[in-house]
Amino acid sequence: MEAAGDSFIRYLAVERGLSEAYQLSVRRTLGALAGWLKTKNLALRDVGTDELAAFLSQRKKAGLNAASLRITTVHLKVFFRWLALKGNLEMDPAEPLLAPRPDQTLPETLHAQSVVKLLDSIDPSAFLGRRDRTILELFYSSGLRLSELCGLRFEMMDMDEGFLRITGKGNKTRVVRVGSKAREAIADYLTNERPALVTKRTSSHLFLSVRGGALSPDRVRQIVKERAKLAGIDQNIYPHLLRHSFATHLLEGGADLRVIQELLGHADISTTQIYTHVDRQRLKSVHQRFHPRG
Repeated sequence: MEAAGDSFIRYLAVERGLSEAYQLSVRRTLGALAGWLKTKNLALRDVGTDELAAFLSQRKKAGLNAASLRITTVHLKVFFRWLALKGNLEMDPAEPLLAPRPDQTLPETLHAQSVVKLLDSIDPSAFLGRRDRTILELFYSSGLRLSELCGLRFEMMDMDEGFLRITGKGNKTRVVRVGSKAREAIADYLTNERPALVTKRTSSHLFLSVRGGALSPDRVRQIVKERAKLAGIDQNIYPHLLRHSFATHLLEGGADLRVIQELLGHADISTTQIYTHVDRQRLKSVHQRFHPRG
């Protein structure tokens, strides 16, 4: 199982060109399956549809929600289809599996006034204030994913035109607009703060740590939470919340759903359509609040 899993991860990386995050997600699924097979004294060749169904049932009992179970099922289906195509298995035991429907939960968003409160609370003249404000401005202005912001380099930026060339999930490249406030924050950070963080080993990454290296995703998450706490915002704030807020506020402002899809880098419009439900929730709330028979 371990050798087959390693070989499959190499296939995903080299032949499919899938992201490290996706590879890690698949590896976690295969690791859980390997552990379960060990407790049952089963080898990979012994796995059938019933065994996979029992494994998924165990994962559900362990607390995995519908969305995570769906992802796990997809991982299993891709892995076992690959094994069958390579001739390592006589048949694909995962083919009959049905992925559970994901819960129709709406993404959290931050009210526009709270976004302004968060951004305005940061003093640019304070230590790392310019860097941290620029990070938050970019999350909200451009809807970047956490990994995309951490990987942002000078060669991906065109500040004269106000665009970023981002390589997102599946190594797909898209062009992202940078708002005027974010452009001002970037210019201020580059002129007045980043030079002091540069060392001999510094790369072309935009955002640097105090040691001159690129910021890690965990550190950026921490920065976002720390800044929200200092701003006095009680809501749980995290990078993807600002991405959700970016999309929701665009839709509320009248932006076309296809444009939002392109800006977010969604491969399928159905992924973007979740924001139309958020907007409907807002309309319902306004109607109930202000209509005499709401």
